[in-house]
Amino acid sequence: MGPPPAAGEEKIVILKAIGGEVGSASSLAPKLGPLGLSPKKVGEDIQKATMDWKGIRVMVKLSVINRVATPTIIPTASALILRELKEPPRDRKKQKNIKHSGNLTLDQVITISRTMRAKSMAKRLEGTVKEILGSCHSIGCTVNGKSPTDIHAEIVAGTITIPEE
Repeated sequence: MGPPPAAGEEKIVILKAIGGEVGSASSLAPKLGPLGLSPKKVGEDIQKATMDWKGIRVMVKLSVINRVATPTIIPTASALILRELKEPPRDRKKQKNIKHSGNLTLDQVITISRTMRAKSMAKRLEGTVKEILGSCHSIGCTVNGKSPTDIHAEIVAGTITIPEE
């Protein structure tokens, strides 16, 4: 085991958690033990921070300074799409392989794209919208009542225009 981190030094731990649920201490312990943190306490902090994302797997960034962990949520495309679908929370233990057959508007897809713009490798917002449409396709939802693949083809053809930023 190495020496503890210097005072005032920030250590960052990134992990996935289900929103609004306390993560198991056994899965948090290997990541937090070397930093001198209690997995149970950090799990409760993560639960409080992710209450808005109830039932959705989200990426959580823990910044640890002086043995105090502050959780922040890093939005992922799939989590943002599932949140926009506004599906009721479900019991993960009883319902498996659920189909997300909801419908999004193109405006909702564009707002998600603006949120994800910093993480995207696309040159323009249009490319980010195409990335989000791909995520919509893999989740199984529709956009404006059509398949996300059809919307993608219309953007490429030029019948649908996406704003610059």
